[in-house]
Amino acid sequence: MRIGVIGTGNMADALGTHWVRAGHEVVIGGRDESRAAALAARMGAAGHGTPRAAAESGDVVLLALPYEAGVDVVSGLEAALRGRALIDCSNPVGPGFVLLTEGGPSAARRLADAAPGAHVVKAFNLCHEDVWRMDPPVFDGRPLAVPVCGDDAGALDLVRELVKDVGCTPVTAGGLERAGLVEATAALFIALWVREGADAQAIAPPLAFAAGDPRRSGLTSPRP
Repeated sequence: MRIGVIGTGNMADALGTHWVRAGHEVVIGGRDESRAAALAARMGAAGHGTPRAAAESGDVVLLALPYEAGVDVVSGLEAALRGRALIDCSNPVGPGFVLLTEGGPSAARRLADAAPGAHVVKAFNLCHEDVWRMDPPVFDGRPLAVPVCGDDAGALDLVRELVKDVGCTPVTAGGLERAGLVEATAALFIALWVREGADAQAIAPPLAFAAGDPRRSGLTSPRP
């Protein structure tokens, strides 16, 4: 698969390295081309250049930029991104762990509006970059599950494959209208992890108990 990565920071490094190891043709694009060249050399990518070069090179494009920069960059690449899967891994979370998009469109929707020809998919936003550097991200024998939101079936299929290449399990989380829920989950989790020192995994019961089956919860005795 051909993958363009826009950005030269930690998320670009972590995810791009997995995809190079999986045999994909990765091109790194950065506003600072010297940083793009250094990252591409370090991970063994197929090439480097400007954000436009990365966008034009990929069947899938990862936008690995801070939330605040995303719309400006994407709006300048509308033609280059047309028809391509565009992965948004950003988190619109500000000081105090507030959701910067509250009451308005999600970060992913804003990107889709800025580049209406692209097929935006929300993914890879719920974990710190150090988790994405794990090879693979497996905890207590269970691969990390990655929610994936989007509206285009072909783009979703491509992103699911890339999730698997990181060693994770893709989870269908709905259309792009649900990306805001995934972003809000990130804001909640980050606040719990950083401010409270809480284990966010402990919030949800195992799947067997999620539907409230009293036989599984032990609230009633099983029938003979």
